[in-house]
Amino acid sequence: MAKKDNFSDKIKEGVSVQEIEDFAKKYTNEMFLVLAFVIACISSIFDFFTGPTFSIVCATIGAIVALLMPERIREIAEKISGFIHKKDKTTQIVVGIVRIVIAIFLPFILFAGIGLQCGIGFHTIESSSTSSEK
Repeated sequence: MAKKDNFSDKIKEGVSVQEIEDFAKKYTNEMFLVLAFVIACISSIFDFFTGPTFSIVCATIGAIVALLMPERIREIAEKISGFIHKKDKTTQIVVGIVRIVIAIFLPFILFAGIGLQCGIGFHTIESSSTSSEK
């Protein structure tokens, strides 16, 4: 119960600029990824370049591909993620800016990536649930 009280006290007090900077330094890649997803969603909804239909189709195709080849897609995703996390903050920021530009002009690429991750996640959940049943 004390943990909940501390959280509510923290909300009432607010967040300092230093805490925000520390959070942004620790989660640089994740913050750029969330921002890119929000921008891609807005870009798709308002038909800036491709529209939501093409984004949904690309997400579906990505999920189907990942369902058909889960190990290969997982291997590629781990290599990309490992590459980004091993680099310094400057490189992570550059990759984040590139993601944001892609989110504005080609949001369907990010949605295809979401589809790929969903397909990988389906196999991960399915394999963990079947192993726990035995």
